[in-house]
Amino acid sequence: MAAAARAAAALALLVLLALAAAGGVAADGSDHRYKAGEAVPLYANKVGPFHNPSETYRYFDLPFCSPEKVKEKSEALGEVLNGDRLVDAPYKLDFRVDHDSKAVCSKKLTKEDVVKFRNAVAKDYYFQMYYDDLPLWGFIGKVEKGGKADPSEWKYYLYRHIIFDILFNNDRVIEINVHTDQSALVDLTEDKEVDVEFLYSVKWKETPTAFEKRMEKYSSSSNLPHHLEVHWFSIINSCVTVLLLTGFLATILMRVLKNDFVKYAHDEEAADDQEESGWKYIHGDVFRFPKNKSLFSAALGTGTQLFALTTFIFLLALVGVFYPYNRGALFTALVVIYALTSGIAGYIATSFYCQLEGTNWVRNLLLTGCLFCGPLFLTFCFLNTVAIAYSATAALPFGTICVIVLIWTLVTFPLLVLGGIAGKNSKTEFQAPCRTTKYPREIPPLPWYRLTVPQMAMAGFLPFSAIYIELYYIFASVWGHRIYTIYSILFIVFIILLIVTAFITVALTYFQLAAEDHEWWWRSFLCGGSTGFFVYGYCLYYYYARSDMSGFMQTSFFFGYMACICYAFFLMLGMVGFRAALFFVRHIYKSIKCE
Repeated sequence: MAAAARAAAALALLVLLALAAAGGVAADGSDHRYKAGEAVPLYANKVGPFHNPSETYRYFDLPFCSPEKVKEKSEALGEVLNGDRLVDAPYKLDFRVDHDSKAVCSKKLTKEDVVKFRNAVAKDYYFQMYYDDLPLWGFIGKVEKGGKADPSEWKYYLYRHIIFDILFNNDRVIEINVHTDQSALVDLTEDKEVDVEFLYSVKWKETPTAFEKRMEKYSSSSNLPHHLEVHWFSIINSCVTVLLLTGFLATILMRVLKNDFVKYAHDEEAADDQEESGWKYIHGDVFRFPKNKSLFSAALGTGTQLFALTTFIFLLALVGVFYPYNRGALFTALVVIYALTSGIAGYIATSFYCQLEGTNWVRNLLLTGCLFCGPLFLTFCFLNTVAIAYSATAALPFGTICVIVLIWTLVTFPLLVLGGIAGKNSKTEFQAPCRTTKYPREIPPLPWYRLTVPQMAMAGFLPFSAIYIELYYIFASVWGHRIYTIYSILFIVFIILLIVTAFITVALTYFQLAAEDHEWWWRSFLCGGSTGFFVYGYCLYYYYARSDMSGFMQTSFFFGYMACICYAFFLMLGMVGFRAALFFVRHIYKSIKCE
């Protein structure tokens, strides 16, 4: 009891630390008050193809007007992981000071500069800036096709005059919008030197909007009536699926189990029908420990950690930490909370491994630490190399990589070891209602649809059908430019996903035991996690049918990191499926008298 109390206290401390860390990121928003004429910070962030959100470059990688020495803004870990590289912009937007066609600089574009700009315009490059922590973006140019299909006959133009419309309330900046002067264009069609004068205008207007509501503009796109209608339709669809599934399973299983219990309560002759109630005859094998129990325990511990990570992220989202364009908050929270919850993985994996009578708990602990981090690290190394080759902002600086390695070395690994030691010392025995026989019972031949892969396909389809509508909005936010703010709906969908996963795994486990197949441990884990494969299948559909992403770098980033996310889904939902199946199997075998 004392050990459990200490573990609960430690877990509560981890949660508080995670909340404080991520909350500190959220509190970093701008709350500055300005006087007329006072300088307001404007940072240029990045440029990149509009349809390739991962392929972004530094603002001054394009030959814009740049100062002699580019001053970079110091950034937090989450901002760097997000690919943000903020530098002082060449425009001066002092508080409540209007400008009309003010020159930024006059510049002669060389042939190489013209080619750079033309290629950027052809790929629909956009720029992103931050003014008083408010995001703004716009396109750098346009393509006039003139109804012609041949790209060599198209006209390419660069915008040289940017107009800033800024709203203020008393001494605070409330909103900023940017648009371009369509009459001030530079023709980039031919490879020749061009003289360009870059201009900008600033117009200030007063607004009654309160400072506290200035971020609502960025989340309003998620709250449009037709978006909410589709969202709630997906929720109702998922709820109906859950209710039908729950009712069906409850009715069928309760009726079948009740019949089984009645038969087993009488003499042995009442249970002759092995096909219908065959699970009684394998009571001596059903709690036989699985093969590869070290790997199984490691997967269970890692899945529990990822479940805890997801839960804490949802808590932070529901309390408003991840407001729109809170730069890097999500990435910072993911890194911090993953590091702090590694003790959970160590404790669950090692304690369960010891319950399965495992002896080499140190190897099990190392396997737990590498089971998710290993594939993620290898994927990161490949994708970071690709980003370096492209000179993209997604390439992490050496210093940031060192920080992440230090976090893993000084926080993640020590907590993993401490959790493992606590799990080893817990000395909890595996609770099995029935004794396990010395020799395993032979499994009868099974039809093809009772094999592992068809069962995984059946198990993953229903949970995926409960979330697939919401997946589009998540993908459009993560791999696009939409903003996702309705975390309450996402949380409800997550709960539905857990319920459906648990119920479908329990049902398939019962049918497996009824067929006298006692190797249910790995099967329940694989069936529970099979939704991850369906989500990755949806990635293929989204990439080719719903997005305009292209190029080696963007394709690599999309499929590489989505593979890691789907793998995390597999481990987390596999843990949920196994826990539900274990609870169910223990319950039914407690209810009968085993010889």
